[in-house]
Amino acid sequence: MLWRRAAVLGLAILVLTLGGSGVASPPRTTAVVSVPLTAVRQETPATSPATSSGPSASPSASAPAPVVTTGTGPAGSLRTTGSDAVALTFDDGPWDDTPAVLDLLAQYHVKATFCMVGHQVAAHAALVRRMVAEGHTLCNHTWSHDEQLPSRAADRMRSELQRTNDAIHAVVPGAAIPYYRAPGGNFAPNVVTMAAGMGMTSIYWTVDPQDWRGPGVQSIIHNVLTHTHPGSIVLLHDGAGPQTVTALRTILPDLAGRFTLIALPVPDSHGTA
Repeated sequence: MLWRRAAVLGLAILVLTLGGSGVASPPRTTAVVSVPLTAVRQETPATSPATSSGPSASPSASAPAPVVTTGTGPAGSLRTTGSDAVALTFDDGPWDDTPAVLDLLAQYHVKATFCMVGHQVAAHAALVRRMVAEGHTLCNHTWSHDEQLPSRAADRMRSELQRTNDAIHAVVPGAAIPYYRAPGGNFAPNVVTMAAGMGMTSIYWTVDPQDWRGPGVQSIIHNVLTHTHPGSIVLLHDGAGPQTVTALRTILPDLAGRFTLIALPVPDSHGTA
């Protein structure tokens, strides 16, 4: 009996000893659970595989941001080409005289920039397609040629620009429209900034013969040939009437013999012009 008591007593001591050590040791998971998740995220390097494999936080990361240049013209618009090349630009079309302008440009192998009024695009869709096919650059000249646009509400301004781009893209889907020109040259910071946000650089001019006034063929010729210098942006109108078309028959060969004539550059897929 004595040896049984001794065995029972020894077993009791062993149980108490093991039970006591389990209570005294805190669970190992407590320290891990108590670490805030935010602290773990903050310490994760931005270049870690877990971070780089997830979706980008920037909505524009999949496509290059448009390159929008500012210049020395009104409200930061471009006044020159930035090189020795000369750019011919035509406003207010597409119009009845646009085919004759395109014919002359093709005859002298000259590329130009066409600033189009949006509400005229659908009726002259074939001309817009021809401009693109022949390598000319497109420019937004607003939907209704509202010369008071800078004083309008922001939603009206945006509508004038967006409706024009939409009209052009309905005719030539995917065509680049990298430039904006304000009707009447009324550039203002609010419109220039809005155009820039839509990927369009605002362009002014260096030479303006005011052909839209109908000053006479010789006046247009003299003004352009006298005032055009390396880097000039020349303002003409394909909707001004036959005087401009007649003047171009003299202007184009003269300028082509003295300068490199270009269409204003279109940024490529990497955002560089």
